[in-house]
This record gives sequence, structure tokens and C-alpha cells, in this order.
Amino acid sequence: MIIIHDVNPLPRLVEPALAERLRVMPAVVVTGARQTGKSTLAAERVASARRYASLDDLDVLDAARRDPEALVGGDAPLTLAEVQREPALLAAVKRAIDRNRRAGRFLLTGSANLLLMRRVSESLAGRASYLTLWPMTRCEQLGLGAAGRWEELLAARDEEWPDLLAADETGRDDWRALARRGGFPTPALELSAPRQRAIWFDGYVRTYLERDLQDLAAISALPDFRRLMRAACLRLGQLVNQTELARDVGIPQATAHRWLNLLETSYLLVRLPAYAVNRTKRLIKTPKIYWGDTGVALHLAGQDEPVGAHLENLVLHDLLAWRDARLDPVEIGYWRTANGEEVDFVIEAGGSLLPVEVKATSRPRLGDTAHLRTFRTEYGRKARAGLLLHTGDATRWLAPDVLAVPWWRVL
Repeated sequence: MIIIHDVNPLPRLVEPALAERLRVMPAVVVTGARQTGKSTLAAERVASARRYASLDDLDVLDAARRDPEALVGGDAPLTLAEVQREPALLAAVKRAIDRNRRAGRFLLTGSANLLLMRRVSESLAGRASYLTLWPMTRCEQLGLGAAGRWEELLAARDEEWPDLLAADETGRDDWRALARRGGFPTPALELSAPRQRAIWFDGYVRTYLERDLQDLAAISALPDFRRLMRAACLRLGQLVNQTELARDVGIPQATAHRWLNLLETSYLLVRLPAYAVNRTKRLIKTPKIYWGDTGVALHLAGQDEPVGAHLENLVLHDLLAWRDARLDPVEIGYWRTANGEEVDFVIEAGGSLLPVEVKATSRPRLGDTAHLRTFRTEYGRKARAGLLLHTGDATRWLAPDVLAVPWWRVL
């Protein structure tokens, strides 16, 4: 089995948010998929005057199980990595915080969403702030420690967007190359050859199936689980149909439902909810399925050539990284009518709606704006002008209320 090491010398988008929360809360929990750089962020880019222990170390794991009070005791700030391996440890952290609520006392990291894990009974409510570390955005890979320009777009008036986006510092990029390398630091920054990345992705998937997954649930049918992963990767950007997935893989629908939940808990799978004015309807409408990292998705699907759904996935990944590093709440969903009219992404922030359509074409046309314009008609003054992200070079108004812009000027 390949031993995978975190390598990430570049600044990360969540660093300011992490520092701010450590100054306020007794505990900060940073979760995200394995190999996104959580350990590097916690051990090297946060103040070094912290004790550090990882439950990947079998001695530390044994101590967490036998004497958790001793492990979390002491006055020095403590960083504990991979806490999902012993969920009961969180109860000891809670007791330590209740004895001393000093800010920044605990920094916890985990390769699973602790709030979605059934075995986690302690959420540290009122004692912890949660952050998600997604795979690296394009701007993070360029050393900018940022996500796309969503904040600037929301702050500017619609008519200011062309001038704002013209001032781009990153330059033109190949979205297919970005999709192939994904956002995990090692394949994104260190491995340039496709075969090298394939070896890394294979090791990553094997490690997840053979070890990380077993921390979440006892799965004996690993070949079936991997087939489900592949089937999901072949359906990027589509509505989730658990019955169809189960039939294709040859497993019961209830099993497909449970395994999809495990993939989401591991941050490998992303379910994008539907946007609706009625928030209850958002919960019952069918979500769309995406993957946490396009490089892994392409590897699992056995695809060499990215398609339009992978470009959508890149945009969604950037949006999620931006949203989860932000203090003010932002909702991200897709919009679809009973007639099949659809907008890829709707950003709900500050009482306004920003619709975004993604087209893997270098020459967008007026016809490509139809669904964006329908959305704007539906929501009136609440809706901002539409953004149509494409793969060409031109930034121009295709319609009075839809701006076509190269994807790399936003991401």
C-alpha cells in the first residue's frame, strides 16, 4: 500500500478564519477529506507553541481509548489530529473545556464530518467552531491563499463586473488540466505526469477503502462499494437517483443510500440541494451529485478526458471552499423547473440571488442565456444579473442581464 504524506507549503483560504476562531472559541474543529492538508495546516501554519498529537499514531490512539483525560489534560494549547478515529475522545474534550473555557485551547482535525457521524454523540455545541478544509482551489494552488472572486462580485454593482473582472492577476488556464490534477496538494503541486498522479489516486482510494472507511462503518463488500463510487463519478451534475444507482451496482437501495451517506460524511461526495424560496421544499427536492475532487472522480470513473460536468464540479468546489471559509452565511444550490429549465448554481447571500451557468464552450451564444433570464424573471429584483462562465477569452454582455466571462477570470 502507498503511504501518502501531506505536502502543502502554500497559504490556505481558511487560515484567517481559523486564526479568528482560535481567538474566540475554546475549540476549533477543522474537518475535510483525507489529504487536503489539515495536518500541515494544524502543525505548521498555526502557532507552534501547541502540543500536537495524531490519532493516526497507534500509541496516541491507544491513549485516547485508555486514558483520554490524561491525553487532553494540561495547560498548553493542544492540537489533536484525526479525532474521528476515537469519537469518545470528544467527551473528554468537553469536560476539559467545561473546567477551563480559555480561547484556543483545542484545535481538532478530522477526515470525516463529525456532525454526520452516527458514532459521535458529542458535538461540542457552544464550545467549538467548525471549519471545512476542501482540496486546494485554483488560487490556492497559485499561492494566493484565496478562492474565486465571489466576494468582489457580490460587493460590486452588476454594471461594474466587466471592469472588475478585467483586472485579473492569474491569467488564462486550461480547465481540463486543472480537473485532471484536482486539488489535493500532492498531485496538484508535486506530480506533473499523468501516470504519477494515477498511482497516487489509486493509493488514495485504496487507503480510504481499506482503512478510513472502516473508521466510519463496517463495510465488508468493498468491491461493491468501489463500484458505487465509480457509478457516482459517472453521474456528476445529475440528479441523485438511488434506485438506479443501486440497480446498476447490484445492491439493495437501502445499502446505496447508506453508502452515499458515508461518502458524503467522508467529504468525497457532494450533494447539491435545489434552490427554492420555501426552505422546506429544498429539503425534499432531489439533490444533484458532485465529487469533492475532480482528479479522484476522473480516476474512479476511468475517464481520461474531462467533460462539461467536471468544469461545473470545479466551479462548485471553489464556491464551497469560499462559502465555508466565510463567517456570514451563504447558501449554494441549483435551480430547476418542472419544465426542465435549469441554472447550475444559485448563490444566496445578503438577501440577493446570483445565478451562475457553466458552459464548456469557448463561444457562448444568446441561446445559452435562456435559463438564466427565466430565473431572473421568476425572482425579479432579488436576482442579480446572470453570470455565464465559459472556456473562451471574451468578457461581454450576451444579453442586457447576462454577462459571459471566462471561467479563469472568476476562479
